[in-house]
Amino acid sequence: MTQFVNKKEDIVTDAIDGLIASSGGKLARLDGYPHIRVVLRNDWDKSKVALVSGGGSGHEPAHAGFVGQGMLTAAVCGDVFASPSVDAVLAGILAVTGQAGCLLIVKNYTGDRLNFGLAAERARAFGLDVNMVVVDDDIALPELPRARGVAGTLFVHKIAGALADQGASLQEITKVVAHIISSTLTIGMSLDTCTVPGSPKEDRIPKGKAELGLGIHGEAGVEQINFSGAKAAMEAVTKKLSAAMQDQPYVALLNNLGATSVLEMSILAKELANSSIAQNLKWVIGPAAMMTSLDMHGFSLSVFPANASELDLLKAQTSLSSWPGINQLSLIKIINLPDGLKPIKPLSSKHKETCAFVTKCCEVLIQSEADLNALDAKSGDGDTGSTLAGAARALIASMDSLPLADHTQLYRAIGQELSQTMGGSSGVLLAIFFAAAGDAASSGLSMTESLKAGLARMQEIGGAKLGDRTMIDALLPALNELDHGVEAAAKAARTGAKLTAKMLKANAGRASYINAQQLDGHIDPGAEAVARLFEHLGK
Repeated sequence: MTQFVNKKEDIVTDAIDGLIASSGGKLARLDGYPHIRVVLRNDWDKSKVALVSGGGSGHEPAHAGFVGQGMLTAAVCGDVFASPSVDAVLAGILAVTGQAGCLLIVKNYTGDRLNFGLAAERARAFGLDVNMVVVDDDIALPELPRARGVAGTLFVHKIAGALADQGASLQEITKVVAHIISSTLTIGMSLDTCTVPGSPKEDRIPKGKAELGLGIHGEAGVEQINFSGAKAAMEAVTKKLSAAMQDQPYVALLNNLGATSVLEMSILAKELANSSIAQNLKWVIGPAAMMTSLDMHGFSLSVFPANASELDLLKAQTSLSSWPGINQLSLIKIINLPDGLKPIKPLSSKHKETCAFVTKCCEVLIQSEADLNALDAKSGDGDTGSTLAGAARALIASMDSLPLADHTQLYRAIGQELSQTMGGSSGVLLAIFFAAAGDAASSGLSMTESLKAGLARMQEIGGAKLGDRTMIDALLPALNELDHGVEAAAKAARTGAKLTAKMLKANAGRASYINAQQLDGHIDPGAEAVARLFEHLGK
């Protein structure tokens, strides 16, 4: 996999220098590249307890991204997924520790425990007061004597950072942190493994599966389960957590493991708010990328039962943009549309024949979803089939509320439904088409003439004409032949659709950005949808 890196051996040092260069002067690093890679606060005066964390790189923004006022004092960075050396950790301790002492915050991995632990012993030999805590919040493997440390570490960073900022002693901070560690629970899920720079990607998660309980270094999860969407994924994660949770208020931390899109993370947040543990979740941190695993397509969920004072510490100000803040997990608030914009629904009316006709049209589009998506992938963004099928499903669902016995009102109602349920420009254009057809029908025009009037209005507003490689290339010929029967209209639509495969320049829609070679031989998906619709109606 191609990545935006220079040389494998320079990945960590390049990333650190980029972080420092863009920090506005707030961060610095110790000399000693490449063996000593320590990021520290540039304003630190050693008057308060120093907080030092770190470990392998690849978890950005952790750990160096959380160095700053209100959180860490320094971060010691190892190679990707590898613990930093004892000398590097010791250098970090010596650089930031004064009379108030230093707390090392370490995740429960053998290399980190040993290297940070030995560095602490050596620092004590220098006369420094150093404590170390080990975070073990992962519940995926309950049989382990001490679990792995994962994203729950962020609770420790923030609460310890706020306490240190307020001038708390090393003993006070250590005591509070010990309680946080013992109470925090985390589990993660991923759809794919991460890509370690310079190493072949391990493709162990089959298509259609998700891995539950995997580690942040690409370690295999506790099990692979069938993946059926965000709701089921969140249910699987919260089920594991609920078994270990008490009946008390919790703070949730929803963490992006690296490659999950912002859109997906928002959907997961919605599912978290509707999950089986939602009644015990009062606050949420994220969704955001905080403790990642390079480009892993997954998420983790951590929960911690913070008391009032700990909540205040989580809310305490920090200058770090990597910390997303904490918010109440609240009900979705809906505000009424402004006057004049709330749609007026026409009175529904029953008509068996019209119901069957509209349903049949919708079913054609639903059955064609995959084919139309595949066609659109050749010249667009691959969603024409899904857009049309989604609108068709919505139309079927609203069938009982449609004025099926009044075709004039039916056109308008369909236009209104499409404007609300069908995305993109195609939804707007088809809404215009049906609304204008309804206006024409109300003036006494025939069905064919009304549909032609709707098409003319759609062309006028949308700007597309015959030959522009759009659905109009099938719809206009079909409507011109409709008075001669549906079969004649279907033949005209199919002829028009086939012609679009020979059109090497699109003058409207996303296909207008595509070169001729990509268009050659591929029917426009909108025209294909129109042709299929008339062909099925003509049977």
